[in-house]
Amino acid sequence: MTGVVTGCGVLSAAGDSVTDLLAAVRAGSLVGTDVRGRFEEPLPAAEAPAIADFDVRRLLGRKGTSFLDRATALAMVACGRALADGELTVDDDNRRRVGVVLGTTTGSLKSTMDFSRDTLVQEKPYLVNPVLFPNTVMNCASGQAAIRYGLRGVNATLAGGPLGFLYALRYALNAIRRGYADALLVGGVEEYTPNTAWAADLTGDGPAGEAAAVYLLRRPDAAAAGTPRAEVLAVATGFHPDDPAEGLAGCARRALATAHVRAGDVWAVAGGDPDPDTLRGVVPAAVERLPVRPALGDCQAATGALALGALLGRYAEDPAPHGRPALITGRSRDGGVAVAVVRGWRRAGDHHG
Repeated sequence: MTGVVTGCGVLSAAGDSVTDLLAAVRAGSLVGTDVRGRFEEPLPAAEAPAIADFDVRRLLGRKGTSFLDRATALAMVACGRALADGELTVDDDNRRRVGVVLGTTTGSLKSTMDFSRDTLVQEKPYLVNPVLFPNTVMNCASGQAAIRYGLRGVNATLAGGPLGFLYALRYALNAIRRGYADALLVGGVEEYTPNTAWAADLTGDGPAGEAAAVYLLRRPDAAAAGTPRAEVLAVATGFHPDDPAEGLAGCARRALATAHVRAGDVWAVAGGDPDPDTLRGVVPAAVERLPVRPALGDCQAATGALALGALLGRYAEDPAPHGRPALITGRSRDGGVAVAVVRGWRRAGDHHG
């Protein structure tokens, strides 16, 4: 069984639509936002691909948002937009069959580090603000989103760094296949803070980016209520530390075989990797490439989710790839690899973003 994408919610430095996202990926130049004055701590650069003018209280109201960390706030807004875009009304009849699956790296790194620091610098270790503790756990975003929108179904958070979204997508697809859920909000989120900025800079992965992208994934027989944007045919994962490129190629072959798709039919490859040789020898040489990283920086777990958004933008603007398969790829520095096979369609109104 496959999963059908009927809604999406995207927030990125490029904008809040798949059209904005695609335009930035195509341009290929880093989207810069002035981050000076946003934090008390120093930053490695004055500009970064962070989201400008994000105000969760303006978007969701003051109730329940006062102590949210930025990653959780971004995820909650993206989840709400995906539900609205997918035209899914959550009520007592379906809420136990609707859930949330999010990919992350470490949750909110700033929240964890700030809370840990407080236990050392306060007069006594227990003089920390207990209201802030929920922000330190990795599943804070998925839990808060479920509470906000009344979702009582499957709720999971998968930590995988740049593979986080693809892990979440695989988990969600399995949950739907096994009958545990009818609809799942699936996505990835990463916040921009001094903590993530310096981590990316010191490891050579910088500049750090910021994004939240969430998709409403539904059972094929439950997707009739919404208009399909894409279908997730298969997701394969692996670990190949000695030769990640070959590991990714093998992963792609397994995913294509599971999806019953010929490699020669693939028309596009999207992901964080800007290497033009990625999957060369597996897919046609003329395949269209949509690398996210050059435009939006190191978005870690949100990278794959942004790649899917770029593909949806591409499907929306041009009827030529309608129904044709594309790949979303990801790999981590330790040798983790993952590939998803999707196909999409244009739907009415998509050309407006």
